[in-house]
Amino acid sequence: MKSEPDVFSIDDLERKGREAWDGVRNFQARNFMRDEMAVGDLVLFYHSNATPPGVAGVARVATEAYPDPSAFDPDSKYYDPDSDPDAPRWWLVEVEFVEKFAELVSLDALKAAAKTDLAGMLVARRGQRLSVQPVEKDHFGRVLRMAKAKTRIR
Repeated sequence: MKSEPDVFSIDDLERKGREAWDGVRNFQARNFMRDEMAVGDLVLFYHSNATPPGVAGVARVATEAYPDPSAFDPDSKYYDPDSDPDAPRWWLVEVEFVEKFAELVSLDALKAAAKTDLAGMLVARRGQRLSVQPVEKDHFGRVLRMAKAKTRIR
């Protein structure tokens, strides 16, 4: 899951403990959240539009997907006048803080590793801009090792 750190960072999630991942307005990213995420799944928390961009830590999916209320709020920057509460277009999950890495695993490091053991990892590919992307279990584990993370995957 990607977020711009000046909008919502791993530090913000650590401080809050848990947060709704609202405002996703891409159908493919929405589908990943709505259809493929389950309570308890671990998430790589990626800082985008940062210097440098990269994986900052780990979060965990805390709720099943549910309709994103910001889509129905005319005062929200994520308001979508075409979204109907009876047939919601946009969904979210809540995530909870797990771990902040001592050092960011930079996009450059991910791209370098993509030549070998992270081959195929979406975020390391050119043009991959989705705010929510799947990560293969082996890739997830490799990023955790690169970060010298305390978190382990099952």
